This record gives sequence, structure tokens and C-alpha cells, in this order.
Amino acid sequence: MDEQKIVRINELYHKSKAEGLTEAEKKEQQILRREYVDAFRQNLRSQLDQISIREADGSITNLGEKFGNKKGN
Repeated sequence: MDEQKIVRINELYHKSKAEGLTEAEKKEQQILRREYVDAFRQNLRSQLDQISIREADGSITNLGEKFGNKKGN
């Protein structure tokens, strides 16, 4: 998500508190928020997929490979 969209989300938020939004602006806000949340989740998933742990026996388990393809991600 680019910086312009984040600025627009904030503009719409402040306008909604100050004077209210038109129906078109409410829809735009909803779409931008959904896009932001989806980008956040994708970024978090990418970070979590890079985590590896050392098991007690000394082996290394890549959690992204072990759990990355499960449903609900």
C-alpha cells in the first residue's frame, strides 16, 4: 500500500469525525481500509514465514515451510 492511500485513509477519518462523509466517501473509506488490512496481513505472513526455530535435537525447522500452506492463513 502506498503512502498516498494511507494519507487518504487518514483524511477520510478526520473528515468523518469533523463533518461526516458522503456515501461515496464511506465506500472509498471501506475499500481503502480493506486494502490496508489485506496488505498488513500479507506483510505479517511474509515475516512469519521467515522464522526458523532450532529444535531440542539441534535440527532447524522452518515454520513457513511447516505451517505456511495451511488453510486460514
